[in-house]
Amino acid sequence: MAGTTPTSRAVTRARAPVSGDLVAGRYELEELVGTGGMSSVFRARDRQLERLVAIKILHERYADESEYVERFRREARAVARLTHPNIVTVIDRGEDAGRQFIVFEYVDGENLKELVGRTGRLPLRRALELALAMAQGLAFAHENGLVHRDVKPQNVLLNAEGEVKVTDFGIARSLDVDHGVTQTGAVLGTSNYLSPEQANGQPVSPATDVYSLGVVLWELLTGDVPFPGDNFVAVALRHINEPPPPIRQLRPDVPPRLAAVVERALEKDPRRRFPSMVELAAELRRCLAELDDPAASAPYVPAADETMIRPAPRSPEPRRRQSHARPGRRRRLAYLLAALLVAAVAFVLVVLLGGAGGGHPHGTGGPGSGQGAGAPVKLTGVGDYYEPQGANPDTHADTAAAATDDNPATAWYTQIYGSQSFGGILTSLGLVLDAGRSVKLAHVTVSTPTPGFVARIEVGSSQSGPFQADSASQTVSSRTTFSLDGKTGRYYVVLISELPAAGGKAEISEVTASR
Repeated sequence: MAGTTPTSRAVTRARAPVSGDLVAGRYELEELVGTGGMSSVFRARDRQLERLVAIKILHERYADESEYVERFRREARAVARLTHPNIVTVIDRGEDAGRQFIVFEYVDGENLKELVGRTGRLPLRRALELALAMAQGLAFAHENGLVHRDVKPQNVLLNAEGEVKVTDFGIARSLDVDHGVTQTGAVLGTSNYLSPEQANGQPVSPATDVYSLGVVLWELLTGDVPFPGDNFVAVALRHINEPPPPIRQLRPDVPPRLAAVVERALEKDPRRRFPSMVELAAELRRCLAELDDPAASAPYVPAADETMIRPAPRSPEPRRRQSHARPGRRRRLAYLLAALLVAAVAFVLVVLLGGAGGGHPHGTGGPGSGQGAGAPVKLTGVGDYYEPQGANPDTHADTAAAATDDNPATAWYTQIYGSQSFGGILTSLGLVLDAGRSVKLAHVTVSTPTPGFVARIEVGSSQSGPFQADSASQTVSSRTTFSLDGKTGRYYVVLISELPAAGGKAEISEVTASR
């Protein structure tokens, strides 16, 4: 580490700054702590005030580019007016030997990315506390007319006390400018945390930071980002087209209310997210309160256009009338009532079976009836099947098991195709189910949170096909039963030929079957 010595060198335009250089005759560079596309950040010592600072220096290759210089200056002006405990404070700015620099308070600690890399997913309380502090800082920036546009864990510093400091407003944009150095159509931000509107080159708003904070919260809770990928374009397309996997499928201890917060923050349409960062922060506080006492926080009252997932309230148990009968007598009465109940059920079954008159062994229940009279058969979701086979689409085969896990909150889903006909990519796409052995099913019942798609049931002896139709096509409601034609096979497919008119995707939350 360089000390304060007479040999400290002034920064010159001939080379990049290095440790030991002196900036503006005051800030002695000690160590390079980070570098990015536009600038480098050094830990430095302020000789006048004898304290550590962080100094950001614009790369020399941009010193003569007016657009980059103006963007750099704008960051300094914008952040200088933001005085908030969760935002890094700007101390000074200026130019030295033609090079632009900004001086910030020095935060001695690590960033959120380093924290997650070191510990993996965080405890629920800590993740909520960090996200709430970020939301408070960003809400203050929004109230002062500034959108960050690059919210990510690397830009969130933690000091020695673990307090949050949002930094690097380098691509921030004022909310009250229609024309500036960055126009609509330019894609700025980091791909893993990029909002769909940024990926599409559309105008940003406070909802842009809401989305990126939702991605950060996802990462704090799961230890990974929702849309990983090999390159910027692949990740950006996933942000535009794909819903995130259900977070409770990856981390079951996430409360339903918190899962709903993440889901809403990650809505593709900015209008469907929280109306402001203030509203997001308020809901994060409620989630924290529910961790302490699920009954302590005030009930959340959604707006007219808002739907929040809340656990169903538990009804109070009815007060039982005290019985004065002796324990032995109560047991005898219980045995007698149970025996009478069994006898009654047996009588009803005999009458029903006798009345059937040896009819169709598959029982009754037409399309959409939800009935199935035969013995249940356990199905297991094992993958996807699509036509034509050479299309090679980006499907979600890894979520197939969610359709048969007896949990209606999880689902297999298609990507968003933007049209009922799979955007011209496919003619059909289906969920493959394994019965475990070759069977002849009578009914398959499909439950979905996205009704309106058209499907049929097909059957085959191999997971990869070929398959043959075993039912008629029908429009699927929230719960629909298909009556099958009686073909035999081990693998069954819920084959979707037309997506819902709204949303451009289909989900299947549960599939059950009977013989």
